[in-house]
Amino acid sequence: MNSIKKHWLIRLLSMISLTFLFSTTLLAKDLEILNVSYDPTREFYQEFNNAFKEYWEAEHEQTVNIRMSHGGSGRQALSVMQGLAADIVTLALAYDIDMIAERTSRLETDWQAKLPLASSPYTSTIVFLVRKGNPKNIHDWSDLVRDDIAVISPNPKTSGGARWNYLAAWGFAYIDALQGLDKISSADASEQAQAHAKAQSFVQQLFRNVTVMDTGARASSNSFIERGMGDVLIAWENEALMALNAFESHGFELIVPSVSIQAEPPVAAVTANNERKGNHQVVNEYLNYLYSPVGQAIAAKYYFRPQYQEHADEKDLAAFQAIELFRLDDIFGNWKEVQDTHFSNDGIFDQITRR
Repeated sequence: MNSIKKHWLIRLLSMISLTFLFSTTLLAKDLEILNVSYDPTREFYQEFNNAFKEYWEAEHEQTVNIRMSHGGSGRQALSVMQGLAADIVTLALAYDIDMIAERTSRLETDWQAKLPLASSPYTSTIVFLVRKGNPKNIHDWSDLVRDDIAVISPNPKTSGGARWNYLAAWGFAYIDALQGLDKISSADASEQAQAHAKAQSFVQQLFRNVTVMDTGARASSNSFIERGMGDVLIAWENEALMALNAFESHGFELIVPSVSIQAEPPVAAVTANNERKGNHQVVNEYLNYLYSPVGQAIAAKYYFRPQYQEHADEKDLAAFQAIELFRLDDIFGNWKEVQDTHFSNDGIFDQITRR
């Protein structure tokens, strides 16, 4: 072989090697996804993300880096609408994800049909946290409107948890006016109107006792637990149980009211961002992993009620007390109706909290 042919053969082999190396590097490139979530999921997603990373690396021989953003659910939704490049949203209520879909078209309006159980891999409810010994003798929603009670609850304008708090209180008073949960479906229009009027008066009284309205559920927990404010914290069940577990020596007690709402925090892929980044597969597997035996067991460990209890540890399930629950549409209709009636500008919440 003459020197010219040898020179070009070496160059060709070098180019082939570089092309193969470049292609292999692209295939093996670490992935990164951003999960934009609400406040009380911090500890849960820390462990879940580590479990998913192990699963993904074992299945795909590739590393995935999962970044998290936490805050009040309403504010988190607004951040995504304003351009935060979320790959996944795991927020406190469906309305916040609906708004992202409707106002930005970054995900389909039928996003809840993409995953099982209306895209809610776990549920929760609303309970109370009081100080050790329950010095103010608080046992149910009716105690929260007494003149001697200082209540801590976040702001429904910015916090998804706060909207669940508000609706749980409203539902208690509505059901009480009808004299039982079983009377909801049989009540006529006049009875429903009277019950809603009584519920509005009750919730107005309750919010007069709210001394601090933080922007998010975790901030309200800090106000009650670390800053020593208020007599009672209205909280996510998982947040209250986490506090009991973490701050046992500080002296708190869980109070489960007679009735509360079944909260259904949903999850969704932000498909337009996934298309731009080319990370559909990892995002879809991440969301489906929430429904897996591993995901369900971790949810129960951090006091979210798993949809598939057979995958959870019995010791974790034992933390959940029996409670009579109603669902959003039993009393309020869908989230759009709820938002327009209660939480829009000059809605009922604005009206009852004017000083």
